[in-house]
Amino acid sequence: MLPPSLYADTANPAPDTPPLEGAARASVCIIGDGFTGLSTALHLAEAGTDVIVIEAEEPGWGASGRNGGQVNPGLKPDPDEVEADFGAELGGRMLALSYGAPDAVFELIRRHQIQCEARQEGTIRAAIGAPNARTVAVTAEQCARRGWPVEILDALGTERLTGTDRYAGAMLDRRGGDVQPLSYARGLARAAMQLGARIHGGTPATALARSGAGWRVSTPRGEISADQVVLATNGYTGDLWPGLRQSVVPVYSSIASTAPLPEETARSIMPRRASLYEAGHITVYYRMDQQNRLLMGGRGPQSPLTSLEPIRYLMDYAARLWPEIAGAEWTHGWNGQIAATKDHYPHLHEPAPGLLAGLGYNGRGVAMGTAMGRQIALRLLGKPAAELDLPVLPIKPIPFHGFWKLGVSYAILQGRLRDRFGL
Repeated sequence: MLPPSLYADTANPAPDTPPLEGAARASVCIIGDGFTGLSTALHLAEAGTDVIVIEAEEPGWGASGRNGGQVNPGLKPDPDEVEADFGAELGGRMLALSYGAPDAVFELIRRHQIQCEARQEGTIRAAIGAPNARTVAVTAEQCARRGWPVEILDALGTERLTGTDRYAGAMLDRRGGDVQPLSYARGLARAAMQLGARIHGGTPATALARSGAGWRVSTPRGEISADQVVLATNGYTGDLWPGLRQSVVPVYSSIASTAPLPEETARSIMPRRASLYEAGHITVYYRMDQQNRLLMGGRGPQSPLTSLEPIRYLMDYAARLWPEIAGAEWTHGWNGQIAATKDHYPHLHEPAPGLLAGLGYNGRGVAMGTAMGRQIALRLLGKPAAELDLPVLPIKPIPFHGFWKLGVSYAILQGRLRDRFGL
């Protein structure tokens, strides 16, 4: 059962994905049916590969069905840093993949006629204070130097697009956009199933083991034999493969949503209908959906939400940005676990022959989870690892991983203080 959220209340109906019963055989078994697993399944099914997807809950149950719905271009590190870290050739491919990922998402939506309130009106990266404005300007310069469709905005230009004078400047990337993420996940599942993929909800993987030249995946009421296996569990990764869970930090991200606002109010807040995320130490992100609901997201308690009260700061912050919505009704509050990596890059692993894992999108999972799925599919279909647009990395557990909740809580507190005082 889906946790309560605006998306759960408004998404298109879920496809029928009954639990696996008995033994099954497939060329590829995918564990996890968020964006990574579903994108992998869809691209494999398009190529005629026999694929089974299993999921402990249902398609989009994790952060794929609970995120901010922003389809943002790029990676967390700046373009020059990516090329410095991985070289001009591979780094250039990584940049083309990540900054082009929104276009790929919206093309996939069009091609499969996925009804998910898709809208490509751009992404705004807005800077709080002069130091962050300089940082954003550096990113914008690097993007513009590569010929990408970005625009640097001064404080007044940013105010025109956001309806608030909070920001010292911003970068607008026109490739970004937004979706209803749970409807998108369900649409990916439905499209993959129409092409022959088998998806089983209510089917957690309880064990993974070698079986001859292939793999055996155990479930509570069945077993799958497969030539190849994909681990696509991201922020909900368990212990099926040694060290994988410890290679990412699961971080809860929270969202609060208003009831639909009057059209005049909604237009005054976000007239372009672009998505926005702030540049700072602890960022807030927001967008206006197609029903004029304001969705405000940010860090909250590192445990499941049971009420709006623990994220009251998001509602207070919205009223600070736009005093005209001070009396708005806030109807929903929810959260889910994203996966953060130590180096801020998404991680693609191949820890054993025929076993792939993709995870760690650092808050960019709608676009990059979809892009990762295609890269995994290409590898499974025979593309050499060296020719992929992401590096295949060794699994490196993060030291002191057991203290992640304490570390995240401290980082959030420290970041909020630095943002508040402009440090």
